[in-house]
Amino acid sequence: MARLERLRRLWTLLGLVVMSLCLGISAVACSDATSPDEAVAGEVETESSEGPSAPTASPPAQPSQAPRVRQARVARVIDGDTLETVDGRRIRLVQIDAPESDGECYGAEATAALDALLPRGSRIGLERDPGLDEVDRYGRLLRYVHRGGRNINIVLVRRGAASVWFFDGDQGRYAGRLLAEARAAKARKRGAWGACRAQLDPSSGFQTSTRALQPVLGSDCMSGYSPCLPVTGDLDCADVRALGRAPVVVTGDDPYRLDGNDDGYGCE
Repeated sequence: MARLERLRRLWTLLGLVVMSLCLGISAVACSDATSPDEAVAGEVETESSEGPSAPTASPPAQPSQAPRVRQARVARVIDGDTLETVDGRRIRLVQIDAPESDGECYGAEATAALDALLPRGSRIGLERDPGLDEVDRYGRLLRYVHRGGRNINIVLVRRGAASVWFFDGDQGRYAGRLLAEARAAKARKRGAWGACRAQLDPSSGFQTSTRALQPVLGSDCMSGYSPCLPVTGDLDCADVRALGRAPVVVTGDDPYRLDGNDDGYGCE
């Protein structure tokens, strides 16, 4: 009996050992056997806890350097630096000044030059310079005027139909270009620079006066031409050809404005 009792206890002990081993193996297997759904859920949870990948930071947008141009249509040209649009706005071409049309030297020609560049009904672009006043004391909009890919303010200065005027010393977007064109036009005696007496002064308006015709001392020839041209109130190329003296070499100020292309010769 004692022997049987010992065997029973031994089997009981072995059973407990085997049961413990089975429970341990089962726990490990259960912990490793994660379902595919649980694995995906774990990945999503991890991504959610960290947040989505931050996008690469782009540099802050820089303000556009291109000028803002608003469209308009010309109703009429008022003078050499002012026009009116069909909606009633008056536009003063900014940073330039043309001779006054009411009697100043080259005033009528300056008005005609702007009228030819901006005929009635033409479409134009109006550009405001943020560094300058928006309107003048008369309520006119101060703008650069564009047409056909050209800045008309610059074109007028280049042709000598206007000069630069930096009111109160303010210099805008195109100040350097305008000043360079004015200096070149003066040097080549284009437009008002050849027809009138004028000074290049960017701090004030374009003041012009009639150039006195000066004969060559001791002769009846107008100074500035070869061969001799007579001294008269006015002379054009038709007159020069009628005299049989065309073409002429322009040697001075060209008071009769015969050298239209500034090549040193008139009435070619």
